[in-house]
Amino acid sequence: MSDSPTSTSPTSTSARARSDALVFRNAVVVTMDATRRVLEDADVLVVGNRIEAVGPGLQVPEGTREVDAAGGIVMPGMIDTHRHMWQTALRGYGADWTLTQYFVWNYLEHGIKFRPQDIFAGNLLSGIEAIDAGVTTSVDWSHGLSTVEHAEAAVDALEAVPGRFVLGYGNIHAAPWEWTHDADFRSFVERRMPRSDMLGFQLAFDVTGDPAFPEKAAFEAARELDVAVTTHAGVWGATNDNGVRLMHEHGFMEPRTVYVHAATLSDDSYQRIAATGGTASVSAESEASCGQGYPSSWALRRHGIGISLSVDTSVWFSADMFAAMRSTLSSDRSREHQEAHANGDTVTHLGLRAKDVVEHATLGGARALGLDHLVGSVEVGKRADLVLIKNDRSPAMFPLLNPYGHIVFQAQRGDVHTVLVDGRVVKEAHELVGVDLTAARSTVGDTVAHLRATLGEEAWVGGMNPDIPESKVLDNPYTYTDFADASTHEA
Repeated sequence: MSDSPTSTSPTSTSARARSDALVFRNAVVVTMDATRRVLEDADVLVVGNRIEAVGPGLQVPEGTREVDAAGGIVMPGMIDTHRHMWQTALRGYGADWTLTQYFVWNYLEHGIKFRPQDIFAGNLLSGIEAIDAGVTTSVDWSHGLSTVEHAEAAVDALEAVPGRFVLGYGNIHAAPWEWTHDADFRSFVERRMPRSDMLGFQLAFDVTGDPAFPEKAAFEAARELDVAVTTHAGVWGATNDNGVRLMHEHGFMEPRTVYVHAATLSDDSYQRIAATGGTASVSAESEASCGQGYPSSWALRRHGIGISLSVDTSVWFSADMFAAMRSTLSSDRSREHQEAHANGDTVTHLGLRAKDVVEHATLGGARALGLDHLVGSVEVGKRADLVLIKNDRSPAMFPLLNPYGHIVFQAQRGDVHTVLVDGRVVKEAHELVGVDLTAARSTVGDTVAHLRATLGEEAWVGGMNPDIPESKVLDNPYTYTDFADASTHEA
């Protein structure tokens, strides 16, 4: 079977016995196909790692495993295009941080003390919690890779979790124009980054806006390696329109470029992104809390820019796509009402609908990563990255009237019943399959103990209750350059 999806087929498949086949029975199927079809009382048959058929009353091969999906929703696996997985060992530590405090503590205090095994611990736990919550593809925006040994540990962890991942290789402690040309880095790419369907590769670095554009060499490295760039753009106090303009003027804005946050950009920058076909990764829960800028989906929609969703980091946030969808929809609608009220108007029909953010969380992510020919929708021929949302013990899971609204506003990670990644069952009946949580807990515990001892108890407690003088604003959080640009702080 080719990678390209074929038409939905409710017809019978081979009658021979299959041990690698599974069928979801009697589900509401949210396909996220080109017509956004929602199928009632439908089946989804998986054979091997692909979707074999979708439709009511499917005949299936003898020996096919059956999952009772009645009262539940089968949807594509969710896709997170920006998650700092290595920080997960500090889950919730920065609940009261601002972005400045994140820069200070995670880059200048905690981040520089992470050993390779600490990167492994964070990635391992993050990968496990992703598949547990129905996120079948995650971009590991891994900007804590201060050495190649740290990168080796990051990949080791990703390969230990039965999910689909993309390593966004980054190093916040060194200049991207240097580490992207380092011999050890190039050796790592050759050895560990085959760029398979299960493990992709991006370069993750930011553009400061320095007129000299030293990042040019890093973009040239990405082009030489034939990989996409993912970059924090439009972040108050860090990156702004100057960086986007420099990228555009030097010809480095591509359709596969992912602009993370894109929250404080001008119309000129949005137009450049739209014209070059790039996409934006919106982390609304993060943007609303720590100050990158107002969550940007409302602006991105005006310019026709493709949107994917992301959770950013467990240091602050909930790290599941249900929260990402909900916060995106809420912030977008809040801005729409606010803009109307400022003009003396009233919104009577909402511009952003629940089905839109479900698409952002699935097919939108697949498009951003160039994987939409493989995943992102429930269609015959596509890889079987699937999620069943069903919880018969929850009074919030019935009645099931509006599937899109139910996914966004009612469902939680605890309602994720079954998860398939590339046809493999990684969660079944609310229980993870083939995952050793005890070992993960022990590994993370070692990291917490190391950081706590290394920092000292006073600094450890202080990090959770930061007190940075009001005047201490980091116009340049990037320690590898002296360039500073305060333009984002102008009125």
